[in-house]
Amino acid sequence: MPPTLASLVHHSALKLTVRAGEDRLDVPVRWAHVSELADPVPYMEGGELLLVTALKLDAEDPEAMRRYVKRLAGAGVVGIGFAVGVNYDEIPEALLEAAREEGLPLLEVPRRTPFLAISKAVSAAIAAEQYRAVTAGFAAQRELTRQALTTGPEGLLGALAAQLDGWAALYDASGAVVAAAPEWAHRRAARLTAEVERLRERPAPASSVVGSPDNEDRVELHSLGTGRRPRAALAVGTAAAPGTAERYAVHSAIALLTLTTERSRSLHAAEQRVGAAVLRMLLAGEPDHARAVAGDLYDGLLDAPFRVLVAEASTGAGAMASTGTGADGDPLGALTETVESAAARSGEAVLAVPDGERLVVLAADGGAAVAACLAHAGALETARTAPDTPGADENALVVGLSAPAGPSAAPAAHRQAEQALSVARRRGRVLVEHEHLAAGSVLPLLADDAVRAFADGLLRALREHDATGRGDLVASLRAWLSRHGQWDAAAADLGVHRHTLRYRMRRVEEILGRSLDDPDVRMELWLALKTTGTEQP
Repeated sequence: MPPTLASLVHHSALKLTVRAGEDRLDVPVRWAHVSELADPVPYMEGGELLLVTALKLDAEDPEAMRRYVKRLAGAGVVGIGFAVGVNYDEIPEALLEAAREEGLPLLEVPRRTPFLAISKAVSAAIAAEQYRAVTAGFAAQRELTRQALTTGPEGLLGALAAQLDGWAALYDASGAVVAAAPEWAHRRAARLTAEVERLRERPAPASSVVGSPDNEDRVELHSLGTGRRPRAALAVGTAAAPGTAERYAVHSAIALLTLTTERSRSLHAAEQRVGAAVLRMLLAGEPDHARAVAGDLYDGLLDAPFRVLVAEASTGAGAMASTGTGADGDPLGALTETVESAAARSGEAVLAVPDGERLVVLAADGGAAVAACLAHAGALETARTAPDTPGADENALVVGLSAPAGPSAAPAAHRQAEQALSVARRRGRVLVEHEHLAAGSVLPLLADDAVRAFADGLLRALREHDATGRGDLVASLRAWLSRHGQWDAAAADLGVHRHTLRYRMRRVEEILGRSLDDPDVRMELWLALKTTGTEQP
């Protein structure tokens, strides 16, 4: 405990007597200071016990003493020690009354107690408190280290919460709660995600103090990691600001968790190299070798249906950083962070491998990583279509997602993902699933400028003929093709005689220089009509 006025009064060697402010003796004393100035306030910091003999004070003037005591109290002075038997045989009544009115403790110091003895007592008590705090801090550091080595971050958080008599929580790079102690703190910590995200926008190391959502405690947030962007964050909730010993514990936890984070980064890089080798073997059609290399690293990922995801940054967006972590202007890093964080929270394995300027991901079908990817792409799609969305260009992303597959079908799944990626790029979409392509129409795949230019060129001569008013060849061709060359049905649709329709089709052949008996010609004409939007009469 730090020294207080009460501890000084109970100090047997000092022989101090309380003459005023008896109900405020539990206030901590930061220092004992001697000053005979009529106004010592400019030299005070607050928390001092002021020792005086009234050498330069008009101590018998009630109005002067009221001003003097009021100014001292306003400056944070915790008490006055008045030496009797030096300039006054007893404390002047004016000073006594002023101290009582203000509620400021006034201690009578006997002549045989030098001010130096009081200063030494305060200094010794402060030193003892600091030693106790440092010793307790080192003990907490040893316990936190032991927990970090034996039980990991969860045990470390438990020990930290006990040391602080509060709670502690660890967040991952996405701002999601990874672990919390005690268990009830998990929900409270989850409500601070927005504050953690704001902290991540600041260069590391960074910290902030916020109120908990329910205003029950004081929360400190600290970024973790040595890179430009924090890898994780620590939150500690306490009823009041941590003391010296508690501060040592918090700083120790930050250091240990940072070491854990950086070690995790090195392990992640090693895992990424193993993952790249596993992926190459899968795509080479060697699933047994891939399983042998992967071992238990991917925890059953290769034994159940998975999806292959291929992603690339669209033109103008930044390429993925070598660490694979998200950052502003790094859409592939952000996607990696999203799928890996989702997989970690759900306890599922995921394989994310940078492949040149692309990212290849293997994730469990129906798992959290695939769901997080779909949600991430949906958010980017919404931002892309919204007007004046800040940062939309920096986060431009194109993703192709395969159908579910097993290890032996990994090469086919990879081709599906690349095909879906190509379609997404042409359509200007963030994500396309291969399954949706197979279930839909082939026509949207042809909707690019080159195909439209070909269709316009193929039909231009027929449109020019129709523009002269000498027939309706385009509509007639559409009707005939839609009826699979059935003359009567097509003529009925057009409301003309079948001989008229036969004449028109001969004119089509003459103008185009192609035979409608050729199935390739009919196919090209039908796709041209569909592509240019002239398939309707």
